[in-house]
Amino acid sequence: MIVAVDAAGGDYFPQNPIEGSIQAIREFDGLNILLLGPEELINKKLSEYDYDNSRITVHHAPDIIGMDESPAAAVKTKQQSSIVVGLGLQKAGKCDAFVSAGNTGALLAASTFILGKLEGVQRPTIAAYFPTLKGFRLLVDAGANLEIKPEMAYQFAKMGQIFCREVLNIDSPKVGLLNVGEEPGKGTQELKEIFELLDNDLKGFIGNVEGRDILPCKADVFLSDGLVGNLLLKFGESVPAALMQMVKNTIPEFGLSREEAETFQKLMMKAFSAFNYENVGGIPFLGVNGVSIVGHGGSSPLAIKNMIKNAITTVENDVNGKIIASLN
Repeated sequence: MIVAVDAAGGDYFPQNPIEGSIQAIREFDGLNILLLGPEELINKKLSEYDYDNSRITVHHAPDIIGMDESPAAAVKTKQQSSIVVGLGLQKAGKCDAFVSAGNTGALLAASTFILGKLEGVQRPTIAAYFPTLKGFRLLVDAGANLEIKPEMAYQFAKMGQIFCREVLNIDSPKVGLLNVGEEPGKGTQELKEIFELLDNDLKGFIGNVEGRDILPCKADVFLSDGLVGNLLLKFGESVPAALMQMVKNTIPEFGLSREEAETFQKLMMKAFSAFNYENVGGIPFLGVNGVSIVGHGGSSPLAIKNMIKNAITTVENDVNGKIIASLN
């Protein structure tokens, strides 16, 4: 399998994409990596590492899309960027998947334009991992579509269920619609229409769920529009650091010794590890006609490695083929 990696994306390129790629080839047999970005920059950094150079190839892509650039403009004007070139290689069958910690909007725009949509899909979506007391579950949409129509919501739910089954190994995934109350008839007119469609046509739909139902894991796919989903996702990312700071501020009141305080802090860090994006890596844009995976801009080498792992799993389990079958 060949996975293309954006070596010019994210806050810490090219070092973290390169280190993550080297970790991946050491862990996954049969994997080859295609690194995309400015060739001279990548080769200079690669020279610092000891690795199997028969399994990593550099493909020159001189343009760099910044994290704060306009997605549409960047994709249009930077045709030799790692994102555009990498997705083009996948479209041409030169690689099986593309992963990036770069500009999410640019990656979504380029993935939709270059790879196209799967047969029957109205809009691609971002489905994010979210920690619960039973492990990671899906939050969809996590920012790609700020407003969604009932048929889009139905498709997002179906795609989320397939991803849960094939990648997260969850049998019979349950879908909950995030709303202001559990009772039918709650929420905006749009939410009422989405509820009615899902209640009539979607196997595994359990009805409305509230924010307090996420961490106890009342559902496996938490369905929302991209505005609510992205706000919830970013709030979740802020929780561990905020709680750790609260703990540090409180420790002196209990007169703990230095050793006791350090032990307690380690315990807290372990408890909050489920919120650590490094363990997730990245998530695919569900609904595009290929495998395009996006990760956090600050992705560490471990996160990059896990993004590549998710790409391998998505390809091997034919997630896209099963999405097409479910919608047609």
